[in-house]
Amino acid sequence: MTVAILADELLKQELLAKKLPEGITVVWADSMRALTIADADVYIDLLFEPDVERTQHLKRLQPKPVIVNAVSYTTKKIGADFIRINAWPGLLQRPVVEVALPPVLNEAIVKDIFDQLKWNYVIAPDIAGMITARVLATIINEAYYTLGAQVSTREEIDIAMKLGTSYPYGPFEWAAKIGLKRIYELLVELSKVDERYTPAPLLKAEAS
Repeated sequence: MTVAILADELLKQELLAKKLPEGITVVWADSMRALTIADADVYIDLLFEPDVERTQHLKRLQPKPVIVNAVSYTTKKIGADFIRINAWPGLLQRPVVEVALPPVLNEAIVKDIFDQLKWNYVIAPDIAGMITARVLATIINEAYYTLGAQVSTREEIDIAMKLGTSYPYGPFEWAAKIGLKRIYELLVELSKVDERYTPAPLLKAEAS
């Protein structure tokens, strides 16, 4: 199987750390044009942004499977039958990849691809944030509310979360690793249907 992948250096290294098996040929693309002209069986856009032009370019690759790193946006919002994965920095290297499917696709397509890649996966609902990203965004947002209220410091909050929950990183460490703009983007999407996700003022200010 040949897989064409558009990624930055950080996500490329996270993928390489997963040790792609023999029999998989990877074509690394450094631009959208390079991705769309590659001859591959599967296309992965880890730098996906939900703009119309990019979506149209990727649609032309179908019916071959198109996988996009689209954590904050559902397939309905994107307007295309792409396979969504959670590939936020720091999460792609986990042993299990979160996958969300549009209604027209069935799991057999994903299973075939991931079996060949030898990656474990879990099917998540096709909603903004899937599962893990929702949890992390909520924790980070609450940490920013706490910091904004001057209850504690960043360092103390990170230490408390790591010691109290055995998380590998504290909320501010996660925010730095993932990128605060990504967290803010997801919170904005979630807050459109549930005000509990309204971004903390300090988080909004730092993400701007």
